[in-house]
Amino acid sequence: MKSTDIARRDREIRRTKKKEEYILKHREKKKELSVGDYIKKLFSLFYFDENKIYNTKDSIEILKLFEDMKNDLPEKEWDNVLRKAIRKTQIKNRDKAFNELKLLLND
Repeated sequence: MKSTDIARRDREIRRTKKKEEYILKHREKKKELSVGDYIKKLFSLFYFDENKIYNTKDSIEILKLFEDMKNDLPEKEWDNVLRKAIRKTQIKNRDKAFNELKLLLND
C-alpha cells in the first residue's frame, strides 16, 4: 500500500468518528429544553387579553412545565423565563402577573 492510500483511510476514519460524535452531541441537546424553548412553551399556555393572564393558578400544564423547568434550568434563569413570557403577552399589568407566577413557581 502506498502512503497516500494509508493517509486517505486515516482521514476517512477521522471524518466518520467526528460525524458520529457530532450526531451524539446534538441528540443530547435536543432532549433538554433551552430557556427560549421554555419561554415559548409558557407563552403558548397562557390565556390572556390586554389586561390580564387568566389561567395562572388553575392550569395543570403550567404546573407541569414549572416542574420540568425546575429540573432542567438553574434557579437564576427562572425569573428570566417568567418575565420574557409575560412580556410576549403585551399585557398592561406585568408586575402582578409576574408575582402570581413567581408564587406559583416557588410552591
